[in-house]
Amino acid sequence: MTTNGQISFWWQQLGLPDLRPALPGSLEADVAIVGGGFTGLWTAYYLKKAQPDARVVVLEQRFAGFGASGRNGGWCVNSITGTREQYLDSHGRDAVIGFQRAMNDTVDEVIAVAAAEGIDADIIKGGEFNVARTPSQVGRMKAFYEAEAAWPVTDIELLDATEAKDRINIDGALGATWQPHCAKVNPARLARGLALACERAGVVIYENTLVNEISSGVVRTDHGDVRAPAIVRATEGFTANLRGEHRTWLPMNSSMIVTEPLPESVWTQLGWTSGQVLGDYANVYMYAQRTADGRIAFGGRGVPYRYGSRVDTDGVTQERTIEALTGLLRSFFPAASGVGIDHAWAGVLGVPRDWAATIGFDHGTGMGWAGGYVGTGVATTNLAGRTLTDLILRRDTELVRLPWVGRKVRKWEPEPLRWLGVQAMYAAYRMADRQELDGRATTSPIAKFADLISGH
Repeated sequence: MTTNGQISFWWQQLGLPDLRPALPGSLEADVAIVGGGFTGLWTAYYLKKAQPDARVVVLEQRFAGFGASGRNGGWCVNSITGTREQYLDSHGRDAVIGFQRAMNDTVDEVIAVAAAEGIDADIIKGGEFNVARTPSQVGRMKAFYEAEAAWPVTDIELLDATEAKDRINIDGALGATWQPHCAKVNPARLARGLALACERAGVVIYENTLVNEISSGVVRTDHGDVRAPAIVRATEGFTANLRGEHRTWLPMNSSMIVTEPLPESVWTQLGWTSGQVLGDYANVYMYAQRTADGRIAFGGRGVPYRYGSRVDTDGVTQERTIEALTGLLRSFFPAASGVGIDHAWAGVLGVPRDWAATIGFDHGTGMGWAGGYVGTGVATTNLAGRTLTDLILRRDTELVRLPWVGRKVRKWEPEPLRWLGVQAMYAAYRMADRQELDGRATTSPIAKFADLISGH
């Protein structure tokens, strides 16, 4: 029987952690970080490395890594959330190239810190492999390849059908792209190890502590107030729960399933041996990895948004989502059709109105933020942590001049408009995918309509 929820397969496999103590009452700190996911932990880690005597505290509602950081697909990838092109007019080509180099380097930085801190997160840098399985997907793949190849630091390769199947034997593959700047990870292992590394450096993490409100100089919680001259909001998909932040980022739901371990004979047929993460060129795309213990972890959008920006607590996903993901997995890998689905779960990620991540720190108010990664946070959170450290400490570095720093985004529409918009957008994308599977040779105009709705 498939386990549903219980945070995630990653955490169930690892074992849920014993909770750290809650905030013992009101106190003072130099930096207060709200959110114990990757953004908050990386920021705390680099702050203490840069300034060991700083009093850095992390406030977490449940436990470190409870949210998207412990539930995601484990892609530590170099993607700039949104597009590079959106920064050309405002910052110029050289600045955008610098941003991409920084993201490339960030993948290696995560790997290096994990090694230095003794974090066993099942990390393999096998690159990112995206497959096209319909003629319309081939068209999008080729357009994407040409756009990527126009930049000097993307290192992308275009593969024909034979070359693609030689890398991973996916049923119906017509071609693929591959780029090297991506590593697969076990996200819960990385989150747990990073939290322990923070504590070794002197960071204090308070768990089981609900933050109700953040304002200049003070964080108000259900256990007391934390006063600090620097406060960082690192709440990602849970930002909508904070007072005054209900329309800042849309909490978008993504779901995953994981198979039972596959027999070695099936892995031999699949040929998936080099640690690549796997995606595709569908309008409603999927993402997957081969786990360290020989399973396929496979994800995609289920019910993408809950009315009123509601977020889940324990990771339960809908039965129809499990069925849809299972069907898609087995269409990719018929050889794995006899293998059962062991676990299903869901998590929430933060989506800004223009679908591009933001980061900043206002020295006037002492308030900082980072997030809106739209699913690329495993790597981008590391860059965010290093950048926030430089911003808080007033360091004049290349990181604080990257194009995403200080960028402001308009808020999402009030309800019911945002619920209607998201429902219409994903219904259109799914309809477009059905048309393309039925033989449409080019991208459906319905998908282009959905792009207009989404605003990205």
